[in-house]
Amino acid sequence: MNKNENLKSKRVKRLVVISFLLLIVFAVSTYAWFIGMRAVNVQSFEIDIASTDSLLLSLDGNTWDTTVTIDSGNFSSVSYTGNVNNWAGLGTGAVNPGLKPISSIGEIDTASSTMKMYEKGSLTATPGGYRLLASRIHNYQTNQQYANSVNAYGFNTENGGYIAFDLFVKNFSGQAYYTEDNILNEEPIYLTTDSQVSVGSTGVANTGLENSVRVAFAQIGRVNAKTTDVNTITGIKCVPGENSPVTGICRVAQIWEPNDIAHVNNAISYYNTSCRPRKAAVDPITDPTDITLATSYTLDGACTAVANGTAKNTYAVGRVVDIADKVDIYDGTQYNGYSATTRTNYSDSQPLYAYDYFTDTEKNLTGINRPTFITLAPNSITKIRVYVWIEGQDIDNYDFSSIGKQINVSFGFTKERFTEEEAQGIDGPNMPTGDEIKPIIAGVEATKNLTVAQVASYNPMAGVTASDVGAEDTEAKCNTAQGTWANNKCTFDLTTKVQVTNPVVATAGTYVVRYLVSDWQGNYAEAISTVTVTE
Repeated sequence: MNKNENLKSKRVKRLVVISFLLLIVFAVSTYAWFIGMRAVNVQSFEIDIASTDSLLLSLDGNTWDTTVTIDSGNFSSVSYTGNVNNWAGLGTGAVNPGLKPISSIGEIDTASSTMKMYEKGSLTATPGGYRLLASRIHNYQTNQQYANSVNAYGFNTENGGYIAFDLFVKNFSGQAYYTEDNILNEEPIYLTTDSQVSVGSTGVANTGLENSVRVAFAQIGRVNAKTTDVNTITGIKCVPGENSPVTGICRVAQIWEPNDIAHVNNAISYYNTSCRPRKAAVDPITDPTDITLATSYTLDGACTAVANGTAKNTYAVGRVVDIADKVDIYDGTQYNGYSATTRTNYSDSQPLYAYDYFTDTEKNLTGINRPTFITLAPNSITKIRVYVWIEGQDIDNYDFSSIGKQINVSFGFTKERFTEEEAQGIDGPNMPTGDEIKPIIAGVEATKNLTVAQVASYNPMAGVTASDVGAEDTEAKCNTAQGTWANNKCTFDLTTKVQVTNPVVATAGTYVVRYLVSDWQGNYAEAISTVTVTE
């Protein structure tokens, strides 16, 4: 392999999959744990994902592309028949319209293939905070009382108050498919450093609304990437059944907590005003830890300090909370100091748990310290259930945070552990001629439909051209280099240098045709065409 090809190969490895998601939430009134369940309406939510290598995405398990978009207007129509996508109550009738306070530790119910989520059942003021009762959202029950919770296709319906949708990810790196659910067989995916949650352009800054958002990625299961039967792909569940080609996954969801160190002054003030240290039990008969008694709190004391710029645990709800649990919303060693209602380990039975979110602090780590966000198996199609909600147990979710009205969420995925600057330096590679302009590939159809009979005559290079602008700055230099001089630029035809990977065969399915070209300085360009073959 010559020097130019080496340069090209290195750049191919560095260019990795990048995915983007944009979320816009409009809050019409406050929605904290602490008050009634007034709605926060979602006007639009858009996921816009672009890839450059190894990943394709789909919302219906049939149409694959490098970008997909889903929002409040199309969330049902762009998805597969029988989907149970939920848009904060839209599509589930009049039940639970808009966003409301919810809590979860990412546990997946394997029987229903849904994430366990909890909503406020009751909230009564205590001398040192608020008593919390929490019930489980009915996105899982199949008995007669909740007969409508399962649709005609056997999927458990979501139940409002949050956003949920299925995203199918095809990872076509590698040839082998590993049927066992083993994270050691999977590839690491990283969250890009420009992922963020912020106040929208029409929102009100400094209310803290954006600091209690959570986004969960629940991997339900996967199949071989060569699978073409749409019903098999969309029908992926945690428990696939006997002789099914599906590999069930349903491990604990990865939950992203953006803005983990950000706390606005109003949220801190609200916490300082309402929280008091809770005493440990000293008399099992009179139980001074009863949250209704003033003697259970140190009323002249202060809870552990919360400061902007310092991360604090969220003690999220991990099971149903009833009266006998005697839970105060501020329970936890990092708040009122009381630990009897909080779990030490994920599998413990206490109702509250300090879930280990993937935080912005971790996202911003660099080099070898950069942590994996999720993992995906090679040569696979993975069904990921995406959940978006407002975490009720987050201290940033205080009474008036929703005055902010609008938040924007954007995130990206990459397979590259190191950023371009880390791998190449701030100034990038030093080309001897100063030419760092990438070639241009034109004429590639992003998506193309063929019948089996048309495959024999399919020419992936039909209409495709490639060109490059060189560093030659005079017509004489351009002519010497055998380029074409026009508009004070020297252009070279690289069409014959385009390398095509064409896996399309006369069998129904979806195939990815890849085009790659580089100039003489190692600058390269890539294009992808998704070809769907039908009978």
